[in-house]
Amino acid sequence: MVFTDLKRQLTAFAAGSQHKYTLVPGNATRHQARKRAASWVDRNITAVRLAMCAILAIVVILFSMSLMYVMRSISSAPCSGFAHDRRCRKEVSRSWGQYSSSFSVPSKISASIPDGCEVNFAQLLARHGARDPTAHKSVTYGELIDRIHSSVDDYGKDYKFIKNYKYTLGADQLTLYGEQQMIDSGVKFYERYQNLASTNLPFVRASGQDRVVESAQNWTQGFHKARQDDKHSNAPDTYPYNILIIPESDGFNNSLSPDLCPAFEDNRHDNHDEQQTWINTFVPPLSERLNQNLPGANFSLQETIYMMDLCPFNTVANVKGKLSKFCYLFTVDEWHDYDYYQSLGKWYGYGNGSPLGPTQGVGFVNELVARLTGEPVVDHTTTNSTLDGSESTFPLDRVLYADFSHDNDMMDIYGALGLYNLTDPLPGDHRISAQEARGFSASWAVPFAARLYVEKMTCGGSREEFVRILVNDRVIPLQNCGADEFGRCTLSEFVESQSFARSGGHWDQCFA
Repeated sequence: MVFTDLKRQLTAFAAGSQHKYTLVPGNATRHQARKRAASWVDRNITAVRLAMCAILAIVVILFSMSLMYVMRSISSAPCSGFAHDRRCRKEVSRSWGQYSSSFSVPSKISASIPDGCEVNFAQLLARHGARDPTAHKSVTYGELIDRIHSSVDDYGKDYKFIKNYKYTLGADQLTLYGEQQMIDSGVKFYERYQNLASTNLPFVRASGQDRVVESAQNWTQGFHKARQDDKHSNAPDTYPYNILIIPESDGFNNSLSPDLCPAFEDNRHDNHDEQQTWINTFVPPLSERLNQNLPGANFSLQETIYMMDLCPFNTVANVKGKLSKFCYLFTVDEWHDYDYYQSLGKWYGYGNGSPLGPTQGVGFVNELVARLTGEPVVDHTTTNSTLDGSESTFPLDRVLYADFSHDNDMMDIYGALGLYNLTDPLPGDHRISAQEARGFSASWAVPFAARLYVEKMTCGGSREEFVRILVNDRVIPLQNCGADEFGRCTLSEFVESQSFARSGGHWDQCFA
């Protein structure tokens, strides 16, 4: 239809049908002119059509290129300000320290299994999924909201939602969002180690707190579902799987959540000078803005942090993880400041910046060495000799292991393993990025549903097995054992590198 109309228009244009002219003697009649024009159009219509198509294609290409340029400019523009669009919402949600939800952390080394290699052992250490605030914090947050409601009459433009906000968060328990995180984690583990998981069930342990046990249960649900969906797996599946639950009660040796070092427990709050320095640096302008928009609330610096906490906790209370309105009260850059605040707390409270934090993780590392080598556990710190001495509660012949714990305990274990030994002490007077901290931040290391994978693999042409460690899909190059370009060490060299754990860390100082 389009080209038919085009033909008529070209014929009319060539014949000059839109204007009246006086015929000059000897000139052709109007009818003859139209006939010649029609003949010309008929002879050249294919070329005209091709020319029009080419012009249209050029226009479309130019438009597409312009649109792509604009989109790239938008996507490459740094996130800033309060208006968190779809792209920047992701950046915000990954800047909540340990209250972030796990994500694939950028890795300089590919997380894929190297060509020519096959994994023959995989150990998971996972943090529980997203939860409500702890009981103490939940009470504190509720009281703060009540005080705002009783003392504030004039709510700022972007703060009006707080007037009708009701604090309904629970305490300590997994949220529905957190449950789904762990199911997804089980599926992810199965898919990564399918060659092992299709024929082998994992040996599962969980520290005794409800949210940790439920996380383990949800994880096994995901693993089981993935196994059922795997058409190549015909092995027996005795679901629900057995889970060894290790109590967190006082005096009970528990390598997944140790509480047996009195000196650590007595002094773990003494190492937060850098975190307090950072609070005094970045929080005052935020407190001032809150007090201007909520006059009468009189927020302290610590209460300003509590207002920021309400963002991640209300977000994970939503089954789909929809960003809470509290998140929009702060800029993207302020969320990076908050993430660094949480990182300082973990580093100096439990990680390398804590004199005895890594010693708390020694027991688990010695259990890991036993599993990797198939030799009995040698440890005199936090391990339970009764459990670790029994084949039924600490088997050494499995190829898949899954343990579930807490963020603070994982920080202790990271420290004992020496995963972040290249990270310099974190400064308190200015912020450094995770990249500048050699891959460490709380959101990169211990978010909700955090995952540490320890892989043992065989590779063609090598006589010895290799060990590799990933934290949330980031390959952590192993230290002091001659790591190769894949971040791996041979098994024997890895075991030798764990001299801190194998010698008991600073366990003697726990009772000094």
